[in-house]
Amino acid sequence: MLKITIASDHRGVKIKNRLVQTLKLKGFDVLDEGTNSDQPVDYPDYARIVAEKVSRGTAERGILICGTGIGMSIAANKFEGVRAASCYDEVMVEMSRRHNDVNVLCLPGDLIGERPVDELVLMWLKTEFDGGRHLQRIDKIAELEHH
Repeated sequence: MLKITIASDHRGVKIKNRLVQTLKLKGFDVLDEGTNSDQPVDYPDYARIVAEKVSRGTAERGILICGTGIGMSIAANKFEGVRAASCYDEVMVEMSRRHNDVNVLCLPGDLIGERPVDELVLMWLKTEFDGGRHLQRIDKIAELEHH
């Protein structure tokens, strides 16, 4: 089973807590990296924790939640080997895996509302990378990390 590292800022803590429970019930090895309060925190601090673990290979996938998912995505993508994307619907979640082999899912805590976020995350975790022509593109992205 995949090892998943997950964190949020104060705007995503409720969704994070719900996802941690769901993922553990589904048998995933989950590392809850915080925050555990609705007191304001700086999202890059939490993006760093998750992205470092994915980059180093101590977790296969990461999940980050902030207000829009954009800030977390920007911060996480600074780490070698991390491909983070902010996704908010089924099409984006599926394509992020199939075509981009995204290994850090960034969710918009303020925009997702009562949508079935658990199902979105489970879809993302189950969707395989298509490889083929997409692998060449992923390799080109990896080359950019060294410029």
